[in-house]
Amino acid sequence: MLYIVPTPIGNMEDITLRALRILKEVQLVLAEDTRMTKKLLSHYEIDTPLRSFHAHNEHQVTENLIAQLSQGAQMALVSDAGTPGISDPGFLLARACHEAGVQVSALPGATAFVPALVASGLPSDKFHFEGFLPHKKGRQTRLEYLASLPNTFILYESPHRLVKCLGQLALHCGEDREACVARELSKVYEEIRTAPLAELQAHFENQPKVKGEIVVVVSGKRKK
Repeated sequence: MLYIVPTPIGNMEDITLRALRILKEVQLVLAEDTRMTKKLLSHYEIDTPLRSFHAHNEHQVTENLIAQLSQGAQMALVSDAGTPGISDPGFLLARACHEAGVQVSALPGATAFVPALVASGLPSDKFHFEGFLPHKKGRQTRLEYLASLPNTFILYESPHRLVKCLGQLALHCGEDREACVARELSKVYEEIRTAPLAELQAHFENQPKVKGEIVVVVSGKRKK
């Protein structure tokens, strides 16, 4: 059995009782960054062994993990924060498990884009989750596509690229398109700011140093 276990995106209290039980019961926890996960396990006095599983080694270690799982091992997969497989490693291992007949159980739990979307005040009945945009090749094509969508769309962005991203969104979507920047979700300095793209760009240009994981939510293109 492979358990896919969401972990807190900031506040340590945002983890389920079931997730804590699973992390205690499995033989091995597969972690995107063992140093980050060790802090979480230590906080809850969990001493389950850890093994690295991240974007740079998942192709190399998946076959061995599947062999262990096929022989009856129980493992939990976690990422640094949020739900594995959502802009984080997890898809390849889950697919390999299905191909090998290994059962996969995904626990419900924390993920950054859902609270950002529902707190933004932007339409949430239908939406498109894009995740991270390409840094260079294909970026403009994706921006053009997203700008044409009639529904709200959601991006993940890093702090040092935020202002550039907002400028590009304003260029393709229009400066007056409503959007929201949500950062440091569930933490002490949580900020959720909804405004036209041009206003958001100006606001964050004047911030000395933006920190934290960032979700950008943009309203869909209005019908003429």
